[in-house]
Amino acid sequence: MIHRDLHPTLLEALADSPAVALLGPRQAGKTTLARQIGDQRIVDQLAGSIYLDLESPQDRQKLFDAEAYLRAHENKLVILDEVQHMPELFQALRSLIDQGRRKGLLVGRFLLLGSASGELLRQSGESLAGRIAYLELPPLQPLELKAGEQDQLWLRGGFPSSFLASSQPKSMSWRQNLINTYLQRDIPAYGTRIPAETLRRLWTMLAHHQGGLLDVSTLGRNLMLDAKTVHRYLDLFVDLMLLRRLSPWHSNVGKRMVKSPKLYIRDSGLVHALLGIVSADDLLAHPVVGSSWVGFVVEALLNAAPVNTSAGFYRTSNGAEIDLVLNLPGHGIWAIEIKRGMGSPPRRGFYSACEDIQPSRRFVVYPAGEAYPLGEGVEAAGVRALVELLRKCRLR
Repeated sequence: MIHRDLHPTLLEALADSPAVALLGPRQAGKTTLARQIGDQRIVDQLAGSIYLDLESPQDRQKLFDAEAYLRAHENKLVILDEVQHMPELFQALRSLIDQGRRKGLLVGRFLLLGSASGELLRQSGESLAGRIAYLELPPLQPLELKAGEQDQLWLRGGFPSSFLASSQPKSMSWRQNLINTYLQRDIPAYGTRIPAETLRRLWTMLAHHQGGLLDVSTLGRNLMLDAKTVHRYLDLFVDLMLLRRLSPWHSNVGKRMVKSPKLYIRDSGLVHALLGIVSADDLLAHPVVGSSWVGFVVEALLNAAPVNTSAGFYRTSNGAEIDLVLNLPGHGIWAIEIKRGMGSPPRRGFYSACEDIQPSRRFVVYPAGEAYPLGEGVEAAGVRALVELLRKCRLR
């Protein structure tokens, strides 16, 4: 069993709030973590927990009279999986939470699991404002695994079933099945009207251009879709926590700045599955290798960063560029350049961009190694070392 870094944070949230929403893409490990916490309540001699999967007709039937059923289990932690499929439930949860407060049931009532962040945030925000906390569980992260497993994590991605598969072909098959599930079931459930094959082509184009600037006109022309439709399906991929838009960093430096966001498929294993990359040798020989590595590191760093961290990239028309800029509360602005080759020096454009924005710390991230100074105010660090540093900032 892999220990998830979010476990203690989730326990703290349940101890502080009557309801907690745990967000994350499908198959990232939300149910496993939730069941671990539910089982631990029995070990700790608490009232225990009940688990309901709202994609199951049998469990949905139990909630025909939701208030009556849940009131009968008011002393237990109620885990509701894929809760965004029953939006009518949120009014009942609000009523039960308010009734429970009058009985002294103040915290740890409901754990809501969801794989569509925007939909769940909208539904819960309307009914449970002031009664719910939000956490996101990403797929497996570097510090949740051994140092020697980093390359496998990059190749297979962080979905536990993919990472733990007994062979590379089985890992690839699992990811392809996950992609098909999204295309044939999950995405159509949100009312898409274009064929699954067109969505697959869009997703594959995004994989080919991992970390590229958003160019709606090119995407639309290649897919024979209008710009509005392209934006709508990009929004859906973002909502399902499959795609990340990294916004350009705006700075008052009087220079011409890139205005389009960069697009990253959030899990590197899905990038490789969409492109048919099975082995490490295939990956190292593929043109996407550099941008895949950058996307892998960007995701690892953003998942480790403190809450309320602002993130973006910096690029000007004259070639000044920083792969990732983080504004960490209480720690200032960090400029981060990401390298795949050990010992590769920072680009000239990185130094130029740092002169523009004047970050408090400057890093060049390599695959491995401890942090050490490179000179001119720049620090070298391995991925794990910088993730650990960001996690310490989060815990302070």
